Amino acid sequence: MMKNMGSVDRIVRVMIAVFIAALYFAGQINGTIAIILLAIAGIFILTSFISFCPLYWPFGIHTNKKSA
Repeated sequence: MMKNMGSVDRIVRVMIAVFIAALYFAGQINGTIAIILLAIAGIFILTSFISFCPLYWPFGIHTNKKSA
């Protein structure tokens, strides 16, 4: 699997995931929207760690300068 995410993209995704988790643990979001946002946060963390976004692949998007 070729990496298609750059470091800035990965950092932004982790920051968004941490923000969503903070909102959840602070009690600002709850219910169905909390479950959906936490699932998205989990996907963001996973894709950040493996440096590959499956949605980028069909469109040929590469934010990683080494792979472009």
